[in-house]
Amino acid sequence: MTLEQMQSFLAETFPQGAQYGELLTLDDGKALMKLPVKDGHLRPGGTVSGPSMMGLADVAFYAALLSVIGPVPLAVTTNLNINFLRRPVAHADLLARARTLKVGRRLGVGEVFIFSEGEEDSPVAHATLTYSIPEAGAR
Repeated sequence: MTLEQMQSFLAETFPQGAQYGELLTLDDGKALMKLPVKDGHLRPGGTVSGPSMMGLADVAFYAALLSVIGPVPLAVTTNLNINFLRRPVAHADLLARARTLKVGRRLGVGEVFIFSEGEEDSPVAHATLTYSIPEAGAR
């Protein structure tokens, strides 16, 4: 899928995913998303909330996986593990770099690094994800 096709697919089949960011680039098994941080993403103390970062990681990996398997709306998260490594830079947007590690017939596994924009050498979080891919007849 091209970047434009993926953006259209996400807008049509998963519009609520837009609250977790915008898809910037898409390549075979890789995706880059940006979360423009707003007040609704913050927790007390002014840092980006864990659920916001988890949502960003999940949607970024979904796009990376679909770049390999095609438009499969019923591919779903079966596991998401995230490690919060450091506090994000205040008032900076977040970037998520997702990549697939293994894509089989029924499962896709990958990882996502999340960074504060401008601080791409210092990840603020690292997530690993597993997705269930429905059988071809159930798609």
